[in-house]
Amino acid sequence: MKFKLLFCSFSLGTSALFAVEEWSEWRGPNGNGSIAEGSLPMEFDADGKGVEWKTSLPGRGCSTPVVKDGLLFLTAPVNGKDALISYNLAGKEKWRQVYGEGTPGRGQRVGSSTNSSPVTNGEVVVAYFKSGRVVACSSDGIKLWEKDLHELYGEDKLWWDQGTSPVLFEESVIIAVMQTEGNSYLVSFDLKTGNKKWKTDRKFDTGKESGDSYTTPHLMKVDGVDTIVSFGANHITGHDALAGKQLWFSGGINPENKDMWRTIASSVVTDGVVVVPHGRGDYLMGIKAGGKGDVTKSNVLWRKKMPSTDAATSVAHDGRVYQLVDRGKSRGLITCLDAKTGKKIWEGNLPKSASTFYASPILVGETLCCPREDGVVLMAKIQKDGLGEVKENKLGEAFIASPIYVDGKLILRGEKHLWCLK
Repeated sequence: MKFKLLFCSFSLGTSALFAVEEWSEWRGPNGNGSIAEGSLPMEFDADGKGVEWKTSLPGRGCSTPVVKDGLLFLTAPVNGKDALISYNLAGKEKWRQVYGEGTPGRGQRVGSSTNSSPVTNGEVVVAYFKSGRVVACSSDGIKLWEKDLHELYGEDKLWWDQGTSPVLFEESVIIAVMQTEGNSYLVSFDLKTGNKKWKTDRKFDTGKESGDSYTTPHLMKVDGVDTIVSFGANHITGHDALAGKQLWFSGGINPENKDMWRTIASSVVTDGVVVVPHGRGDYLMGIKAGGKGDVTKSNVLWRKKMPSTDAATSVAHDGRVYQLVDRGKSRGLITCLDAKTGKKIWEGNLPKSASTFYASPILVGETLCCPREDGVVLMAKIQKDGLGEVKENKLGEAFIASPIYVDGKLILRGEKHLWCLK
């Protein structure tokens, strides 16, 4: 069994080369929240308009579901315990595996024991929980292995709830742990057996809380090497995905070494450029991936102070980045930028609201989907020179998890239900 890379050199995010029949990781088959072709519904509501099915969930979780080969997988609390559940694409539960006691979320609105999204190659599905538990099942629900990262490598010292999701590389799964007060590292496990392949410390000195990161790494080929690119502790790093060795790193993200610059929104990659939101929603930076050692001076392409995103990860496609300002005075502002130069191509505003966007938007074809925490899902047409038609759809329950698109359907994980819209 081999997990085939879906990223070719620096073409990550330029196009979808296959029918959209899977969304097997948190940010989709291109790793950047975008699909070149497809069609999302513009209008739907809680009374049933545009709803193909709706399924009740056993507990409140904030993780995004994933889909491959007609099966959907998600994590959820079941009677206070960590659980991994599978559904078919008609919303019928196929199986569930329930593990030990979960660790309750700390955040009142956005926290849960199941914030991290699972990942699958169609044969094996891996899930990671706030408890430190990492589990693997076969696609038909047979338990393969279980690990406890807290027992193995040290306590969870994050101030808030775990957010990073696991990443697959060939026959391994890689998890990033980045925290100020505890151990920080990348670790790789064999996908079938759970045996450790490698573990590499990832430790940078930072101010108070600034080493805490809730971001998910990227898997990409850089300079001919399969590379795990991770963002946290005021640095972007590139590690060899096969052996774990750090190849390069870039700073410049927090030049004044300020406290409390924890990172929530993940970076996004297109055309070999890592675009990094930071400074709690006040800054954006573009870094060229690659090189050797400290590449801060050579690889930082641009950095600017501007309304940015704090929690919702941006979308990248064809050299452009679509950023949604998730909170604050500029909440709902969508900015389209050139990844290599940072130049603003256009900007437009979604309808005003006091509610925050915690879910990360996705772009399918020419339609952007932006769920909001108050249960409103905004659908917006994206044009080359600006924002087009926008529709507000009220589904009546909070949305923290990010949307996914598969088999022509929009799937949303709400506070109480799993929704399928078409």
